[in-house]
Amino acid sequence: MSTPYVGEIRMFAGNFAPAGWMLCQGQILQISQYAVLYNLIGVTYGGDGVNTFALPDLRGRVPIHMGTNAGVTYPLGQQAGVESVTLTTSQLPTHTHAWNVVGTAGSADTAKLPNGYLANGSALSYDNNAASARTALGTSTIAPTGGNQPHENMAPFLCINFIIALFGVFPSQT
Repeated sequence: MSTPYVGEIRMFAGNFAPAGWMLCQGQILQISQYAVLYNLIGVTYGGDGVNTFALPDLRGRVPIHMGTNAGVTYPLGQQAGVESVTLTTSQLPTHTHAWNVVGTAGSADTAKLPNGYLANGSALSYDNNAASARTALGTSTIAPTGGNQPHENMAPFLCINFIIALFGVFPSQT
């Protein structure tokens, strides 16, 4: 490898970090042992800033560039996002469910009710006309479906290691 900048992060296909590099797994390091790296990243990724600081933790994360985009600011070191999400009904698009009632015409004998009323005093009405194949039943609801279980919220991915240079050339700002 060419001489890296201190704090440079590279993708690495090996299952280890080469000498002078560490995997980006959020390790807590001693400031006294890695003072130059600490001078670059400080406690951006964790640590107490007195004795310790942390490396970035890229496990299960997708790095994005810091800055502002479409009115949203992404500061250096911010972690956000979730691997799975449970949708609520307010997040679903407006839609309807169609349903049909299929049946056959019924038949009944003449009811023998005193004074033509049911026991609660409501008038009894019976219509023996056959219904059409589709009968409007008025506004109704359909029982909810689903189980409120979270679903994956991740794009297809390939795992690869990210490594950070512990030593090397100190980057100039000019």
